[in-house]
Amino acid sequence: MHIQVLGTGCQKCKSLEKATREVIAQNNIDATITKVEDIVEIMKFNVMTTPALVIDGKVVVKGRVPSNYELKQLLIK
Repeated sequence: MHIQVLGTGCQKCKSLEKATREVIAQNNIDATITKVEDIVEIMKFNVMTTPALVIDGKVVVKGRVPSNYELKQLLIK
């Protein structure tokens, strides 16, 4: 599984990256995480509000930081 956290470095973006890494570690999920901070790259995903979470090329969350429970549900699918 390839996970991308889209965000320019704001506090919410950092929170999403941290929470995603925690959920992956706690649940032994086999995934790689990439942080995308380049606004041009972010816009390629048609995301105008960060942070956003992309799983295997599909935007699953944008504009907010989901709860750890919601993250787990998204990552286990």
